Amino acid sequence: MTKVTRARSTSPPDGGWGWMIVAGCFLVTICTRAVTRCISIFFVEFQTYFTQDYAQTAWIHSIVDCMTMLCGLGFALCYSPAIAMVGKYFSRRKALAYGIAMSGSGIGTFILAPVVQLLIEQFSWRGALLILGGFVLNLCVCGALMRPITLKEDHTTPKQNHVCRTQKQDFKCVSPCSRLMKEGVQTCLCCSLQQEYSFLLMSDFVVLAISVLFMAYGCSPLFVYLVPYALSVGVSHQQAAFLMSTLGVIDIIGNITFGWLTDRRCLKNYQYVCYLFAVGLDGLCYLCLPVLQSLPLLVPFSCTFGYFDGAYVTLIPVVTAEIVGTTSLSSALGVVYFLHAVPYLVSPPVAGWLVDTTGSYTAAFLLCGFSMIFSSVLLGFARLIKKMKKTQLRFLAKESDPKLQLWTNGSVAYSVASELDQKDGESVAIAMPGYNPT
Repeated sequence: MTKVTRARSTSPPDGGWGWMIVAGCFLVTICTRAVTRCISIFFVEFQTYFTQDYAQTAWIHSIVDCMTMLCGLGFALCYSPAIAMVGKYFSRRKALAYGIAMSGSGIGTFILAPVVQLLIEQFSWRGALLILGGFVLNLCVCGALMRPITLKEDHTTPKQNHVCRTQKQDFKCVSPCSRLMKEGVQTCLCCSLQQEYSFLLMSDFVVLAISVLFMAYGCSPLFVYLVPYALSVGVSHQQAAFLMSTLGVIDIIGNITFGWLTDRRCLKNYQYVCYLFAVGLDGLCYLCLPVLQSLPLLVPFSCTFGYFDGAYVTLIPVVTAEIVGTTSLSSALGVVYFLHAVPYLVSPPVAGWLVDTTGSYTAAFLLCGFSMIFSSVLLGFARLIKKMKKTQLRFLAKESDPKLQLWTNGSVAYSVASELDQKDGESVAIAMPGYNPT
């Protein structure tokens, strides 16, 4: 029998088959994120048919959206791996690749929003959901495009991998029922899990995870309540669906243009700041929404919110990769999208409860806006503190000894003052007359 050989380790190709990965991820985002966004068009139909209030009806969208982001359930088996694969194939043009791949969410919303409204009018909400289900079966085609790749970064810890392989070979020589074999396999498994999820102990990732919770809480309710809110201020059903389409097409522009801009040399080192800027502006849009009560005012809102929504969604994998690296990117994105699931499940019913209690959308929109602004401020404050600590360490190093050079890698510092002193001593000794090294 012929042996199956693994692909050689390489650097991210930044092209080639990577563009097919981008195309596959593009279709995945259409079938997952765009379809779940269009569930809001069913909101009024569900509310009328089941005769329930806002809070009860919102659980339908919450459960669908939660299952999309929750790793291991729903669409997540397609969504999270597809996003991670793009990061494996691109390095220099990563933000642009993510922008194109994730623009499927906006394009899908732009196309599907009026189509879903038409399907509801022609086939009722049951027939529309059945047709959407058949469309989502195209995810099987996307899975066929995902070709694995082995990167050089995947072999950064060869010693630990060699130990695990050696232990596995030794265990084959032991009886299968022996306790030693079971303990060895458990040890090897624990080592691999510890290596894979070591980023969970990084302070930067913990701060990112907390900010994601607040950001996800704020971004979800709009896609549930934009159509009902527009209808409540006198906008027709077709015009309300047009607002969702507008948000979707501007989302595309935000995905691609923001990804392209942040890949430019002038902004390459400021992608983290661009992410904070986009999240914060989406929060400000929320704060303005309660005073926008006509179609001419809601259209600019949909454009602004859609653009910056596409902008920060593109940068989520880029910011995550900047913190944890490409080796652990797949696992880290799984954790990040898992954290999206909890607010996605809770925020629409909470917003619906506020609408039922207060009789207006103001409190719900303000809470979402402040949540997104807090997410942006939290990340910015954490980055500012980190820079202040680095500056302070460099200043203290220069004040204590001019020969002292300090390199920082997280919280670890390495001093080479003694080596410099030793080299200076050798230079003085060589310069002395009659110096004999022997």
